[in-house]
Amino acid sequence: MEMVCYFCTTISLYRNTSLKIPEMTILIKSAKIIDPKSAFHNKQVDILVENGTIKTIAETITTSADTVVKLENLHLSQGWFDSSVSFGEPGYEERETIANGLNVAGKSGFTDIVLNPKTNPIVDTSSLVVAITNKAQLHAVALHICGALTKHSKGVDLAELYDMHKHGAITFGDYKHAITNANLLKIALLYAQNFNGLVQSYPQDNQIAGKGLVNEHHNSTLYGLKGIPSLAEELQITRDLFILEYTGGKLHIPTITTAKSVELIKDAKAKGLDITCSVSVNHLLLTDDKLEEFESNYKLQPPLRTATDVDALRKGLKDGTIDMVTSDHQPIDIEHKKTEFENASYGSIGLETAFGALKTIFTTEEIVNFLTRGKQRFNIKTSEIKEGNKANFSLFNPEGSSTFTEKNVLSTSKNSALLGTTLKGTVYGIVSQGDILLN
Repeated sequence: MEMVCYFCTTISLYRNTSLKIPEMTILIKSAKIIDPKSAFHNKQVDILVENGTIKTIAETITTSADTVVKLENLHLSQGWFDSSVSFGEPGYEERETIANGLNVAGKSGFTDIVLNPKTNPIVDTSSLVVAITNKAQLHAVALHICGALTKHSKGVDLAELYDMHKHGAITFGDYKHAITNANLLKIALLYAQNFNGLVQSYPQDNQIAGKGLVNEHHNSTLYGLKGIPSLAEELQITRDLFILEYTGGKLHIPTITTAKSVELIKDAKAKGLDITCSVSVNHLLLTDDKLEEFESNYKLQPPLRTATDVDALRKGLKDGTIDMVTSDHQPIDIEHKKTEFENASYGSIGLETAFGALKTIFTTEEIVNFLTRGKQRFNIKTSEIKEGNKANFSLFNPEGSSTFTEKNVLSTSKNSALLGTTLKGTVYGIVSQGDILLN
């Protein structure tokens, strides 16, 4: 692998200051384009980027540039998008800072991420939206804010949705907190229509879930762990869809996990409801058979389900019923994760393993589709790879394989459900917002 980067030292200096990155040119050599919407799809070309815009695409470009990128078996697609990412800052910086989290996202191939509001304080005001956005404004990765749907994510009163929207929040939801008050969801969906807002509702009926920890199945009984039945998810989704049919508006259901949930979403779309949903990478790969290890990294929310569910999720993603895939990146510090299973916090990091894990299941073109098609739902501009458009690229090599170990982890927290897993391909980084970030 060869990379010539004449300007990288200067770039890194600017990233660690409040100065603006100067205008620059980037020459990408011999890249295979994966973009079905582009005239250059599946073609091997050089790309010259000037001040964040694609200036030239040609078979060979000999123009000099500030940065020249030449990488083994380089593939290039539109920038990848993740609809559900958590860091720690503010309040839990020991888990992940915004600065390091954005670097992890970029080196994992993501040009755009939606940051969840689960911090301390909860992001439920415009001032917090602005403060977090300002911390990320000079980075190559574009950070978009999900504001809390309710004040302090307590599920009692709506947060300042319109005010947060005016200051840049692009969606609203109480991360991993179900909306138990059906009338509150009704009001939120009605109110958000005033500014075309996207409401998120976490799919779990807490009364049915009770104090469950894992999927209710023979494994939960076998290992003596309290179960969460599939009904808890499916009942909540059914309720939410009835409310959406009544109110209108836009609803997004994050991280569905059951075969029945896929059918419910499919039927709702057939009715014409404005509904989207996502699935996490971990739920496309892992089943509740992993519980036999009593490994706390497999303690996820929602829980890992059965092989039948995994199969339905994969099919739902491929046929478009499931709109997007997410890493559901949730860093947890070692004190709260490496403890008894019952007491461990929920969650797994996922940005770094997203592409390599998906590559064990799907084709390269399918993965690029899954990782880019959710942008429009969140009103994030897409940029076809053609001259004159903004340069918003993910750079990767779909070939080869490696075992993901703790020493590979870039995130501050190491709580990955895929430690020890063989991943396929290599992510090189991104070109985005006039900048370049490479591993």
